[in-house]
Amino acid sequence: MMKVEAIIRPNRLGAVREAMLAAGATGVTVVTVTGHGAQAGVTQKWRGHEYTVSLLPKVLVMTVAEDDDAQEIAESVVAAARTGDMGDGKIAMSPVEDAVRIRTGESGRGAIG
Repeated sequence: MMKVEAIIRPNRLGAVREAMLAAGATGVTVVTVTGHGAQAGVTQKWRGHEYTVSLLPKVLVMTVAEDDDAQEIAESVVAAARTGDMGDGKIAMSPVEDAVRIRTGESGRGAIG
């Protein structure tokens, strides 16, 4: 099993969620986060004054999937989230040793399906 975590622009959430589910994700978790990447924020003007916003609003979307589905899910996120501009986000994939469904006590692959 693999955990797929994508940090994306908030306005791309609907498209990314639909793409993940179409690619085989059985469920997703969404968390509102703030942060910055290489651009280290943005400088904006407001009422004649410049100010720098260093922590930008982002969305963290997570799912746990079978190993063979994880790559397809990641590729679908890239296709749905890409605008071509700096700040589109990142995807991290990490192995999951085990999962347990709380309601039934199922563990392993049965817990994520």
